[in-house]
Amino acid sequence: MQRSVSVVGGGVIGLFCARAAAAAGWSVSLHDPTFGARAVGDGAASWVAGGMLAPLSEGWPGEHALLALGSASLRRWHDPVLRADLEGRGVVVSSGSLTVAFDSADAADLRTVADWVGAQGHDLEILSRSEVRTLEPSLSPRVRLGLSAPGELSVDNRALVLALESAVRDRGVRIERAPVTDLDALTTDRVVVAAGWSTSRLLPDVPVRPVKGEILRLRARPGSASAPTRTVRASVNGRAVYLVPRGDGLVVGATQYEHGDDTAVTVAGVRDLLADAEAVFPAVGDYELAETAAGLRPGSPDNIPVVGRWDDRVIVAAGHGRNGVLLAPVTADAVVAELEGEPLTEAACALPERFSSLTRTRAR
Repeated sequence: MQRSVSVVGGGVIGLFCARAAAAAGWSVSLHDPTFGARAVGDGAASWVAGGMLAPLSEGWPGEHALLALGSASLRRWHDPVLRADLEGRGVVVSSGSLTVAFDSADAADLRTVADWVGAQGHDLEILSRSEVRTLEPSLSPRVRLGLSAPGELSVDNRALVLALESAVRDRGVRIERAPVTDLDALTTDRVVVAAGWSTSRLLPDVPVRPVKGEILRLRARPGSASAPTRTVRASVNGRAVYLVPRGDGLVVGATQYEHGDDTAVTVAGVRDLLADAEAVFPAVGDYELAETAAGLRPGSPDNIPVVGRWDDRVIVAAGHGRNGVLLAPVTADAVVAELEGEPLTEAACALPERFSSLTRTRAR
């Protein structure tokens, strides 16, 4: 008899998990009231994201587990079967990322990242001012140094969601649009809870919380200067900013606030993002401000997701913070491994057991 599993949550994590479980032979139902009807303003992190797949350039000494998990997932983004699902849908929008420094302190940080990530066996390259301008001539002449990660990618998050929705339908996943409020009401053999920050509403002891992030979508107008072709990250006046290419312009992000489930876009957030984007790419002022949006990322206490068996029936896959798109493939493999009773070694750092309070709660 075919085994059955319910996946609660239809964001990028839930969609990847449903796709992988169906491919592994499980009968899958996906529960999400917004499936096929995504909208700006509902707070869903998958619809309000930059789509950076940048585990190397965001590495930092001491964060070995996150670097290993992120690089393992980045490798999976090159899987031929996944690429076939995404082919022709405009999902992958750029190859390579570039982090730039405007002052000596930021330049020193780039060298620190390059040295440490390089020592872990990954290739990053320090670029001079002229080398940065050769790669991306539209960037500010004030850039002092650059860090290039040619193996990193960026994706259009919305095109990705639509492609994954099509992929799970093609694999026979049943779509249930009624909201889930009680896991015991689901009749399948197993349950995967991948409901973003709302996971804690279904499993109150899972330590995930909403972290608000605002983004801007900027559209090129006739005669506008060409945008950078790579993802560009920088620190401006102590604030992190990123510019991610899209077919018609750029996504600029992202602010970060601990404001509960608030999804209002603030004047200060838009002001800072525009100012910082213009410092990096001076010609951006001619672009159209096409959209402002805020999403709620599911944060965890140590910035590593919570992925693993919760009890004999339930598996949790949440807490990915701002790395949900990057980590979705390795998370899906970890979930299927848990379904099969063989935890994925590459995702051992994400197991719920690392929080001793959870172990005690679940043991009662």
